[in-house]
Amino acid sequence: MRLIITEKDNAARRIAEILSEGSASASRQNGVNVYRWGNTRVVGLSGHVVGVDFPEEYNDWRDVEPVELIDADVTKEPTQENIVTTLKQLAREADEATIATDYDREGELIGKEAYELIREETDVPVDRVRFSSITEREVRDAFANPDDIDFDLAAAGEARQIIDLVWGAALTRFLSLSARQLGDDFISVGRVQSPTLKLIVDREREIQAFDPEDYWEIFADLQKNGSGFEAQYFYDDDGKEAERVWVEDDADDAYADLTGVDAATVTSVRRRTRTDSPPTPFNTTAFISAASSLGYSAQQAMSIAEELYTTGYITYPRTDNTVYPDDLEEDALLDEFVGAGHFGEDAETLLEQDDITATEGDEETTDHPPIHPTGEIPPKVDLSDDEWEIYELVVRRFFATVAEAATWEHLRVVADAGGRSLKANGKRLVEPGYHEVYPYSSASENHVPDVEEGEELAISEVRMEAKQTQPPRRYGQSRLIQTMEDKGLGTKSTRHNSIEKLYDRGYIEGDPPRPTTLAMAVVEAAEEFADHVVSDEMTAQLEADMTAIANGEATLDDVADESREMLKRVFEELRDSREEIGEHLQESLKADKTLGPCPKCGEDMLVRRSRQGSYFVGCDGFPECRNTLPLPSTGEPQVLEEHCEEHDMHHVKMLAGRDTFVHGCPRCEAEKADESEDEVIGPCPECGSEHDGELAIKHLRSGSRLVGCTRYPDCDYSLPLPRNGDISVTEAFCEEHDLPELVIDADSDDPWELGCPICNYEEYQARTAVEDLEDLSGIGSATAEKLGDAGVDSLTALREADPDIVATEVQGVSATQVRDWQDELEA
Repeated sequence: MRLIITEKDNAARRIAEILSEGSASASRQNGVNVYRWGNTRVVGLSGHVVGVDFPEEYNDWRDVEPVELIDADVTKEPTQENIVTTLKQLAREADEATIATDYDREGELIGKEAYELIREETDVPVDRVRFSSITEREVRDAFANPDDIDFDLAAAGEARQIIDLVWGAALTRFLSLSARQLGDDFISVGRVQSPTLKLIVDREREIQAFDPEDYWEIFADLQKNGSGFEAQYFYDDDGKEAERVWVEDDADDAYADLTGVDAATVTSVRRRTRTDSPPTPFNTTAFISAASSLGYSAQQAMSIAEELYTTGYITYPRTDNTVYPDDLEEDALLDEFVGAGHFGEDAETLLEQDDITATEGDEETTDHPPIHPTGEIPPKVDLSDDEWEIYELVVRRFFATVAEAATWEHLRVVADAGGRSLKANGKRLVEPGYHEVYPYSSASENHVPDVEEGEELAISEVRMEAKQTQPPRRYGQSRLIQTMEDKGLGTKSTRHNSIEKLYDRGYIEGDPPRPTTLAMAVVEAAEEFADHVVSDEMTAQLEADMTAIANGEATLDDVADESREMLKRVFEELRDSREEIGEHLQESLKADKTLGPCPKCGEDMLVRRSRQGSYFVGCDGFPECRNTLPLPSTGEPQVLEEHCEEHDMHHVKMLAGRDTFVHGCPRCEAEKADESEDEVIGPCPECGSEHDGELAIKHLRSGSRLVGCTRYPDCDYSLPLPRNGDISVTEAFCEEHDLPELVIDADSDDPWELGCPICNYEEYQARTAVEDLEDLSGIGSATAEKLGDAGVDSLTALREADPDIVATEVQGVSATQVRDWQDELEA
């Protein structure tokens, strides 16, 4: 029997379909899909199915000093027992095996892990196939020309695993124990994560330290034969043209001179033609940047691209290459799109060019080509909207790289008005070139009419605008990844994951990412007491060392030992500052949770969590002061910069996925409820007939509203109401429940006729009843099928699933999405 091992299940299914010419069948073995035809079996892993860890005796954080982890043994243990068991069972029956994992450092390590599991059972021949797209041609070519595992490349990946484990675990434990921050809220540190965080923190410091300067700009509207255009005042500043006027009196003088005349005389006209070259092919960083302009985070873009790769529509999305390989026939690939409705016309136009020559970037590597379409074109209905948008981006980028350059005509006009100079720059797209097939690049024109020197132009309006210099912008995710690449932080395969971890650990929020108070504190502590922790030079050196392993120029043991020595030096710096570091971090953690002063004792009011897991606002003076305020039961609280002047208290936002909402000032919400009176609307269906219980509209101190029984807590019957909008009780009645119909006015022209609150809630329950996977938000038939292939084929399986494992097995699904679905099931 021949055994083929792929990196993930969907790749196994695709390769089995290609090699079997569609005859493969699937069966489940230990909950794992096995594809079979004839004497061949194909099984997909789930990325790494074994992981590195410390021996069990190092597991107790309180009993093991973090420094002890530096020289601790590192063991390999199965992380997904069912897949490991299945692989070993199949290996015992095999006469030969083929590793068909992704072709990069991580994929080579995953393949080596599979090889080692096979070797535990048998010594049959094991070969390796490599491909850059899962298309019929590439897969068949790869299997016709197998190679050997690249153990040096795999060792580089293994070195990264070991170094990241030792550095991350030792420093995470040290900081978390120092700050007494354990459990789910531990303080995470990582070899790539921490220097990346410092980049974000440093930019935030620049923004906070920025001192704006005032300046003025002056504009005039010029007219020729009823056609108007805008010109800007400028002056000579040591041989350079300057538009910003830094002294207000100077600006006033220039404005007065320009408003004192009604015409400007053209003194100079210059025309020139500029060639606008097409973009270079997509590497990973350029792709993420382009996807970012469409609104996709780095993680989202890569997840979608990996799904499109696995289904055979685009090439491997993790690449540094910006030069197409010699064997890529651009015209043949274009020909595949002829007749393909959405792209056919553009492909035909490109094929009509006299010469089809692709652009080239600066990076040329031999592992994978730039990201481009494979020529296997999916029907649009087979892809989600996001998948289609990313697919079209990749297709059109390829089109652009083989398109002709664009040509712009520029017209520069300089005029004199009252002794002051005005200029206008117009541009017109003469030959659209690649812009016709690549709408993502700007092709906006600026109209300036054709004028001649000496011509008089009427001035219709003059404007002076007071402005201020602006601080540097925060890094967007794509710009951050580019900066990481420039500084040698991480790899094309890991950079977007590093950013996602910073979000998950609560170090950054928003987009573009902004550091939290905790993030600032962690970076400050590292800079003061152990700057190696956030040093990009150290991390870049280790990345270079791992590349040396891949090239056979260094060994795994040498690089791992060197990194341990670095870490020992870090701990020597940290050793005497543990208490000071802990106090610094504790103060910052407290600052992230502080809302304002307690009205009873003056201590800080903090966001706290009860033993039952619910959030509330409590006084830091506890137990002497027991003042508390409730928070909504839905979501996780985040303290906002917005501030309530009346109560000197920050507002709170409740993070609840798609149901996230701003709660506002907790004291305001509590006082509103205290001042409101229950409005009785009818009998309670639970206890009205026996105990005369009545339903009333109630406002809770947590900000929620409901229809509940007046006999609470003896009767806890209740129905939810919307959080926002004025509630009106109408004269219309529900005959079935003897209750009035309600209307919610949320400041719109179309008030919500909620109706009878009991009928409305029953309809809501029926509408939102979750009976199968596709009833959950964001799960369509395609996603449900992918989840099913990964063994998550029912609501019960989803409840019990490990989100991180599902995310590694199912392309396009993140761990956060899985947790949201699990929360939705429990709601």
